[in-house]
Amino acid sequence: MLNRRTLIWLGGGAAGTVALAALLGPTSPERSGPPGGAGTLAFPDVAAKLANVVRLELRKTDATLVVVRDGNRWLLPEKGNYPVRPERVRETLVGLTELRLVEPRTNDRAQLAQLGLDDPTIAGSTAVLLRALDAAGAVVVELIVGRRRVRTQGNLPESVYVRRPGETQAWLGEGRLALDTDPQLWVDRDIGNISAERLRRVVVNRVTEGVLILERGGEADAKLRLVEPPNPPSQDEVSLDEVGRSFEFLTFLDVKPAAEIPGEALGEARFEFTNGLAVTVWPNKADDTLWVRLKAEGDEAAGFNARWDGWAYQVGIWKEKAFAPKLADLMERERGAAPTAPE
Repeated sequence: MLNRRTLIWLGGGAAGTVALAALLGPTSPERSGPPGGAGTLAFPDVAAKLANVVRLELRKTDATLVVVRDGNRWLLPEKGNYPVRPERVRETLVGLTELRLVEPRTNDRAQLAQLGLDDPTIAGSTAVLLRALDAAGAVVVELIVGRRRVRTQGNLPESVYVRRPGETQAWLGEGRLALDTDPQLWVDRDIGNISAERLRRVVVNRVTEGVLILERGGEADAKLRLVEPPNPPSQDEVSLDEVGRSFEFLTFLDVKPAAEIPGEALGEARFEFTNGLAVTVWPNKADDTLWVRLKAEGDEAAGFNARWDGWAYQVGIWKEKAFAPKLADLMERERGAAPTAPE
């Protein structure tokens, strides 16, 4: 069996298909399901074939996830080909090579549902169909995965019920497989993390509103203050702090290609940080959702733009008052007071 490092290269996209095939060496044809032998590898010698896999599918009765390979990357087509976390693919590929069949279970079709191994396409089924395909669309590996068996001791390996499509023989398998069909669990949802202490100046130009400028003084503990328009009424410290922390641990709820950003443009805001870093935000509001496009400038910009370029991110709707505040949003008001009824 090939070593784990080879699969790490494959999952991370560190080498091309041709190079991997040469490295892994020749292989003989094999069945795309578990062989009939308890305690044996479910897919012996499958690692070489995984070098040719360009598509992973996870199908349930109520959800389908597809991940495709493009050169050195794995992408999510349903999210505009947003990059997948390499470790998730690696976990799936390694899991397939290490899965062992330890006990035969029922071969009665009527009892398969009790193990979560009934037809994944029927309503109410909890089974997952896992398929790996090559560039020609040929199935390299396919497996129906059912319920996990609860471990009563912490030192026991994970186990799960499995069977081959087209067969009724169920097996207790030993090993770990990544079977999440939620695309959010396959991507890195971090947008960026820039400390609020680095923020020096913000210029907000919101549609239908005047320009707002916020600045932080030169003192070490200086707070962000509104300087334009000049001499504003009493400022709200909490709201100003939210603007200051706009890029701390910023994550997204959803992602689309930038050309598909929904909603109405609210304007733009420019955030200027220490060391010459600046980030421009273009927010859009669509009903009760907020979407942003981002671009960085300065010596640190390359790393940010490599992630942001070409994408629109949905962030929490509460971020509107941080990325595109109105003057009224930054003015002090009584906390907990009932909102004024519309006229």
